[in-house]
Amino acid sequence: MGSDSHDQIPAIAFTINSREVDRGTDEWYHLCKMVREACENYGCFEIVYDKIPPQLRAETFSVSRQLFSLPLEKKKKNLNPKPYQGYLAPTVQAPLYESFGLEEAFNYESLRCLTEEISPNGHDQFCTVISMTKQLDELKDMINLMILDSYGLGEKSNSTLQSKTLLRIMKYLAPPSKDYTQALPAHTDKGLGTILCDDQVSGLEVETKDGQWVKLSLSPRSFVFLVADSLMAWSNGRMHSVKHRVMMRGEKERYSLGAFAVPLEGSIIKAQKELVDKEHPQILKDFDYTDFIKFFASDKGRAIDPEKQVFAYAGIST
Repeated sequence: MGSDSHDQIPAIAFTINSREVDRGTDEWYHLCKMVREACENYGCFEIVYDKIPPQLRAETFSVSRQLFSLPLEKKKKNLNPKPYQGYLAPTVQAPLYESFGLEEAFNYESLRCLTEEISPNGHDQFCTVISMTKQLDELKDMINLMILDSYGLGEKSNSTLQSKTLLRIMKYLAPPSKDYTQALPAHTDKGLGTILCDDQVSGLEVETKDGQWVKLSLSPRSFVFLVADSLMAWSNGRMHSVKHRVMMRGEKERYSLGAFAVPLEGSIIKAQKELVDKEHPQILKDFDYTDFIKFFASDKGRAIDPEKQVFAYAGIST
C-alpha cells in the first residue's frame, strides 16, 4: 500500500489574478522554478488551482457517470483506430477500468452524437464537457510556459511544446473483495504531460525516485500534473517521467478526468540543445512521436517495462 502524499509530493498554488501568474514578474519566475524543481525531483506535483469552479468539476463528473451507464454498443461508437484513444473497455490486465477518450473535445460535432445518446438535453452535457476541457487546456498551456521559462527557453519558437489536449474520462469499479486491488497497472504516460483530477475517491499512486509508492489525496480544488516520457526526452532526462498506478479498496467507484498533452501529428521529439552538456549528455535520439506510440502499442513494446519503453525505442548506446 502506498504511503500518504503529505510532505512527499510538492503542492504548488496557482492563484489567479496574482503577480505569481503575471508573466515577467519576480513572482512568476519563482513559481516557474518551483514547477521545474518539482518536475525534476518528483516528476509530479499537486496544483492548488482556484480558477476552475468546483461546480463545473461536479457537473463534469455527473456527465461521466451518465456516459458510463450507456449500453456497451453505444459506448463503442466512440471507438478510435489510434492507439489508446476513443473508448477503452475493461481488459484482463485492467478489469476494473474503462474510459472514454475525446480527441476533439472542443469540436461540437465530435461530441454532439455522443452527448445526445445520454439524454434529450445532450447540448447541456456537451457544454459542460467543453467548458471543463477549455479550462484544463488553459492550465496545460500555463504549465508549458512555466517549464519553458524555467529553462530560459520561453522566447525560442523552435522549443515550444506544441500539443493538443486529449480529454480522457475514466471509471474504476470498486474491487469485488476488500483487499487492496490494482485497478490500473503501473506505467508512465507517453505524451508531454498529464493533468488529473478525481471525484474525491482516492486511488492514484506515484512512485518516488527511491522506489516508494505514494498515495495522492487531492482536495476538491486540486489537480495533479504528471511528467510524461516525451517531456522527459525534451528536457534530456532532467525532468522525471513518473511511474503511476491506481489502487482501489472499499465499496465506492472512482471517476477521474485526465487532460493529456499529446504532441501534434508528425512532431519530432528531441532534446533541447541548451539542456545538453558534459554533465548532461544526450540520452535519447530524436524520434517521431507517432511512430513511438505505434511501438508502444505493439506486442514488442508492451513486453517492455513501461518506464523503459522510450529507452528501448530511442535510447543512445554508450
